[in-house]
Amino acid sequence: MTRRWAERVMGLLFLLCGLTAVALLALIAAYLFLSGLPAIRELGLGPFLLGRTWDPDTLQFGILPLLLASLWATAGAVVLGVPAGFFTALFLAKAAPPRLAGLVRGAVDLLAGMPSVVVGLVGMTVLVPLLRERLSLPAGDTLLAAILMLAVMLLPPVIAVSQDALAAVPAAYEEASLALGATPEETWLRVTAPAARSGLAAAAALGVGRALGEATAVLMVAGNVANMPSLLSSVRLLTTGIAIEMNYAAPGSLHRQALFSIALVLFVLVVLVNILLTLALRRGRGAR
Repeated sequence: MTRRWAERVMGLLFLLCGLTAVALLALIAAYLFLSGLPAIRELGLGPFLLGRTWDPDTLQFGILPLLLASLWATAGAVVLGVPAGFFTALFLAKAAPPRLAGLVRGAVDLLAGMPSVVVGLVGMTVLVPLLRERLSLPAGDTLLAAILMLAVMLLPPVIAVSQDALAAVPAAYEEASLALGATPEETWLRVTAPAARSGLAAAAALGVGRALGEATAVLMVAGNVANMPSLLSSVRLLTTGIAIEMNYAAPGSLHRQALFSIALVLFVLVVLVNILLTLALRRGRGAR
C-alpha cells in the first residue's frame, strides 16, 4: 500500500510539473498577445509586417527589414550550424576514441555555458575586424558576421540533443545493418540517423529557436542599422531591435507596444517552426 501511494503521489507530482510548464507557456503567450496586438491593430498588420521604415521619432514602425534580417540570419546559421552539430554528435556518439570524445564534450559544455556577451565580445574583437580586412569592407559588423556568430552559438544544443538521440537508437539496428555487409559509416548515415530522426528534428528546432532568439551576441556584431538585409551590410534583427529600444520606449506608448508586437512575431515564428517540423516528421512516418 505504501508503495502504491508513493507511486500515485509521484505521478501527481509529475503531472503538476507538466501542467505548470504548459500554464507558464500559456501565460507568456497571453501576455504577448495582449501587449502586442494593440500596436498591430493601430498600425495595420500589412504596414507593420511589410513596412520598410522603422523610425520611432516619426511613429513609423515597419519591421520588414528586421524580419528579413532575422530570417536570413537564422537560415544561414541553421545551414552552417545544424549539419556541423549533427556530424559532431555522430562522431562523438559512434566514432570518437573515449579520451578525444571526453575532450570534445568538455569543450562543447564549456561553450554552452559561456555567456552570450562573452561570445559577442570575442566576435566583435576578432571576427568583425577579420571580415573587414579580408573582404575589404568599410565595416565588418554585417549580416555575415551575425550568421557566423549564430552558427557557433547553436552548436552546443544541437550537438547535445543529437548525441542523445543517436545514442538512444537500439544497438540491434546497427548490428543487423553490419551483418548485412554495410560499412559502419553507411550504417550510421542510413540506419542510425533515420532511426533518430525525431530527436534530430528536435535538435534542429532547438537550433532555430536559439538562432531566432539570440540578442546580446548579435547586437555586438550585426551593426544594428535597420537596412534591408544584404550579406555584407549592417543589419538589425528583431531581437536586437527589442534589446536596443525597450529601455527608452515610454510605457504605454505606441513605440513600446510595437516592440511587444515584435516579440509576438518572434513567438509566432518559433511556434510555426515547431509545427512544420512536427508535420514533416509525421508525413515522413506515413510515407514509410
